[in-house]
Amino acid sequence: MPHSDEGRRAGRSEPPTISTAALDRDPHGVFRRHRILTPLIKREDGAYVVILAEDVERLATDPRTRQLETELLQSRGVSEGALFDFYKNSMLFSNGPDHRRRRAPLSRVFASRLIAELRPRIRTIAEKLIDSVYAQGEMNFLDQFAALLPARIISEILGLPDTDVPRFTGWVYQLSRALSASFTHEDVPEIDAAAAHLTAYVSELLASRRAAPRSDFLTSYVVAVEQEDNLSPIETLIQIVTVIVGGSDTTRTAMTMQAALLLQHRDQWDAVCQDTALIPGAVSEALRYEPSVGSIPRFTCQDIEVGGYVVPSDRILSLSTLSAMRDPALYAEPDSFNIRRTDHPRRHLVFGAGVHRCLGEVLARAELEEGLAALVERLPQLRVAGPPPTMFGHAGIRRVDAMRVSWPR
Repeated sequence: MPHSDEGRRAGRSEPPTISTAALDRDPHGVFRRHRILTPLIKREDGAYVVILAEDVERLATDPRTRQLETELLQSRGVSEGALFDFYKNSMLFSNGPDHRRRRAPLSRVFASRLIAELRPRIRTIAEKLIDSVYAQGEMNFLDQFAALLPARIISEILGLPDTDVPRFTGWVYQLSRALSASFTHEDVPEIDAAAAHLTAYVSELLASRRAAPRSDFLTSYVVAVEQEDNLSPIETLIQIVTVIVGGSDTTRTAMTMQAALLLQHRDQWDAVCQDTALIPGAVSEALRYEPSVGSIPRFTCQDIEVGGYVVPSDRILSLSTLSAMRDPALYAEPDSFNIRRTDHPRRHLVFGAGVHRCLGEVLARAELEEGLAALVERLPQLRVAGPPPTMFGHAGIRRVDAMRVSWPR
């Protein structure tokens, strides 16, 4: 198909092109203005962005698309190295039998029943984090609470020492920059170095379990993989890297924005303090209103019509859940933050769809709910001290800046 026909629509030109910088700067504003004009926009890197909820939900499992593999990296000029190995071997960026093989050994540990049993421990860790800073009367919420809670939980699940948390989280936060649409070729050396460090760290962990088995998940994982004998050595490593990345970064961002949104809507914070039955709804609404993951990454296997436009085969197709969750066709008054809303879909869009739906959904909800429960019980007079945090990014993993909070001692 000639380039000039890309995104063609009968009687109209191709969809409007929006720069990544503009999308990152004001994603909600850009999507709000364009939803009434077009179902589709195009980024300057050639990716197509689907912005209507109906199309996002439909295309997330459309067999004419598949999960993005290494195409985004290749568009940034990356075809080798530790970062490329991560993309090439992770269950996040694989399809069909490869995806099933890579995901299967991890499914049991994230089963709903096992995560439910973890809730008291999550609550205890959250309370201890609060106790450790309570006398100070203030803290950096992102670094001293939101980052530490999920990192310590994933450490316990995998059997990692708490002392390793600062070591691996720094690499995780660098590597996860490559899980967004905003990174550039210039960012690659730093991200690639972080991927290499994290992969080497996991290699050491698995080697230690082979040499001296323990009663923990990593040992059982090594045994299961060796018995099945269907993962290569690099695949075996990268699935654990994937779990550490997924279990550390997105939840810290979600937890920070959840607290910020509630504290900026004081009546709703106070309502949760008075009635903790509102916590699950507050978590769902914060995930909708300002999600830590903004899109589902797909790739077209053939030409696909979207609202009259034709997206050609072999193109990156970003399904904007960020836009879909502010679409008035899906939510009433979508730009209002309302923890009591009753129109959330049964399966929250922020966790994806189909066979690639987030493996850690139940764990993330448990951490967000138990973390919030600890905060409202111990710190009901919590306040934002200074400017509220800002979210960055429009697709993939988004970022949040620091938030200082205070409370009367």
